[in-house]
Amino acid sequence: MMMRYVVGVLLVGLFPVMPHAADEYGLIVEYQGDLVFNEAMLISAIVLTVTFIGIFTEMLHGIERVKVAAGGAVAMIIVGQFYGFYSPELAVVSVDWNVVFLLGAMMTVIAMMIPTGGFDMLAYRIANFSKGRLYLLLALIGTCVTVLSLLLDNVTTVVIFGPLIILIARAQKITPIPYLLAAALLSDTGGVATLVGDPPNLMIGSAANISFNDFAYHMVPPVFIAWIGVLILLKYLFKEELAETPADVSDYSTEVKNPRVWNASLIILGVMVVLFMLHHKFHWEPWFVAAIGMVSLMYVSRKIIMDNTFEHVEITLLVFFISLFMLVGGVEHSRFLMYIGQYITPFVQQDLLMATIILMWVGAVMSAAIDNIPFTAAMIPIIMSMETVGINVTPLWWGLAIGVGMGGNGTHIGSTANVFIVTISERLARNENDPSLRITPGLWFRKGLPVMLLTLVLSTIFFIVFWDFLSRPLA
Repeated sequence: MMMRYVVGVLLVGLFPVMPHAADEYGLIVEYQGDLVFNEAMLISAIVLTVTFIGIFTEMLHGIERVKVAAGGAVAMIIVGQFYGFYSPELAVVSVDWNVVFLLGAMMTVIAMMIPTGGFDMLAYRIANFSKGRLYLLLALIGTCVTVLSLLLDNVTTVVIFGPLIILIARAQKITPIPYLLAAALLSDTGGVATLVGDPPNLMIGSAANISFNDFAYHMVPPVFIAWIGVLILLKYLFKEELAETPADVSDYSTEVKNPRVWNASLIILGVMVVLFMLHHKFHWEPWFVAAIGMVSLMYVSRKIIMDNTFEHVEITLLVFFISLFMLVGGVEHSRFLMYIGQYITPFVQQDLLMATIILMWVGAVMSAAIDNIPFTAAMIPIIMSMETVGINVTPLWWGLAIGVGMGGNGTHIGSTANVFIVTISERLARNENDPSLRITPGLWFRKGLPVMLLTLVLSTIFFIVFWDFLSRPLA
């Protein structure tokens, strides 16, 4: 029974789905009873598998991952239309535009803030405060990233800190790699603690009707323990890099070039943080909050030429995620999820603690392989269906949140934040004509996998010790 549960969750992760309001097109069919594996499920799984193999092996064949993802999305639409389970219209619906617009808007906001010189000032002040002690510098950056990740989603956090880290590294003539990786790893870890800290958390909270306070009450303790562990582990993972001798930056000017725009942008960011926390009360999606901030800053920065600003927006990254959502959306409509779900429920009824721990670990492995958002979307309807038959699914929500959040650390495509960090490192490597500045999939695997395993071990211990606390049904 346990093996059937593990295989079932693994298959859900390997062949994820993205549930959306596609039923308005009349192409989603409710099914009752046992599903039979069919050719449509098989072909969608093959297209997805081949595409992800291409993404992971881009260093071998030299084809950029965005090209592979776009090709896979087109292939999924074509085969889906041929077999009758997908279409171009459904592909558009399958895209999580909230993530795309949120990321694009925040990139634009940061691009407008960079010319003010405010980030340079922050970079030099942080560098001066660390006084050449690079582990202290890493810890300071990591702490700032973690705190901000409690209030903003981790994508927004790394969008803000990525350019700042590069400025610090350039000023001190050190490699930015440890600090970029630390920012992503700690934002993934810290983001698990709150409802707004990570896109999967928002999805879980919305589906399970979990409040901001309830989510933080249950998730802050295990995340804090994991965060301490990650911060200690990073000291040993980057032992050689942290032994470098940085350049003195005490003579660098810390003057802000455009204080009016910089100060206004800080106020706008503060308002955005509050609105991110309250967006449900206004019935606004997070992307709209980001759009409000972007438009407000556009009018404050009247002399900034938007053509120059948009040059700094990572269009390649946005296209990659659009293609990814279209790709995995096809698997949804092949009904592979329904087929797998029917094998999972019996084991959960038999041993809830073991099922929760397995879900956490499998969720982590699958999120590392395919990004945590698709796997979360795949598991939500399965967990909700268990609740309808009287199962206490509360601990499953916590296990899913920790699994997909911590699992995002495992690979370079494990979370949106990771992909952004990799993208800006690639751009830096091209601009500097220095391949060593590029964060490769192999480098991320060597540094991120130990972090993922450590956080999962610590979280597993926490679940076992505090099972009564975590398994208590929400009021």
